Amino acid sequence: MERAIMWIMAAGALIGGADRIFGNRLGLGRKFEEGFLLMGSTALSMAGIICLVPLLSKLLGALGAVLLKPLGVDPAMLAGVLAIDMGGYQLATQLAANPLVGRFSGIVVGAILGCTVTFTIPIGMGLLDADSRPDFARGILFGLISMPIALVLGGLVCGLGLGDALWQSLPVLLLSLVLLLGIWKRTDAMIRGFSVFATLIRILATLGLMLGAVTYMTGFELVPGLAPLSKAMEVVAAIAIVMLGSLPVAELMQRALKRPLSWMQRATGMNSASAAGLLIGMVSVLPAIALVKDMDRRGRIVNAAFMVCAASCFAAHLGFTAGVDATMLPSLLVSKLAGGALGAALALFATRKK
Repeated sequence: MERAIMWIMAAGALIGGADRIFGNRLGLGRKFEEGFLLMGSTALSMAGIICLVPLLSKLLGALGAVLLKPLGVDPAMLAGVLAIDMGGYQLATQLAANPLVGRFSGIVVGAILGCTVTFTIPIGMGLLDADSRPDFARGILFGLISMPIALVLGGLVCGLGLGDALWQSLPVLLLSLVLLLGIWKRTDAMIRGFSVFATLIRILATLGLMLGAVTYMTGFELVPGLAPLSKAMEVVAAIAIVMLGSLPVAELMQRALKRPLSWMQRATGMNSASAAGLLIGMVSVLPAIALVKDMDRRGRIVNAAFMVCAASCFAAHLGFTAGVDATMLPSLLVSKLAGGALGAALALFATRKK
């Protein structure tokens, strides 16, 4: 399956690049450019964290030995709280006692839980107005309910047994429950907490980038034990190469699915912005969040529920996974799409009377 996906991305790169050569007549050349230009923002958010991975692995490894090993849970599962493209994958593989669990945590858990905790919730709650936040928070609740099922499915697809997938996901399931209760009971406090957490991640990323740059340019290690910045940039470059094709492919999908989106709008009673948000969110969560202000109430709840698992499935996360471990692509796609669909279905069912 991963080979087929990579061939599709390669075809997208050929089509997008050809359109750029001939003047962007189809609008796909611009998407080709956007995919490569995202390398800058991607490097800014994750390269510094990758540099710090050896130090973070020692800290979290000590915590994992105390908190998780007595329970038979791999310490790599601690890394799943960081997004897949913000150092979560590298940290999970460093901490893993079982390499398969490390890959599962770094890619599947990081792309769902990590992305939700470090990006979707803090960015969404920070950008939305006071009227939209309660609906967005309610949708996040439905997404968190679907998250455990998505993680178990991802574990099964990547080769973990059912018992292992359930047991290794135990810390994530407990954390999801805490988040669910917090958003339900203390929404404002959770917003502040996620904002602080996102700020700390940004500070760590910047520090790692600063220290890595000094070492690269002078050879002097201000903090010994950092991963080389040049190695971190290799990961970023691999992502950007896949993004050359993934954004044109996503644009073609959006055009091809215009009629089904119109049908979805009629069937669900959501407005056009709400229907479009579901598709856009699979490519990039940020523009989908920006659309929330134009959605009706049901659409806000359904889109937030969908984002928890499915955010950035066909662009950033697919590109990252293809760049570092293409064999995990089936697990990533099954978990994110199944979890997103379940979250959206739960939200639709819960809002049917409204």
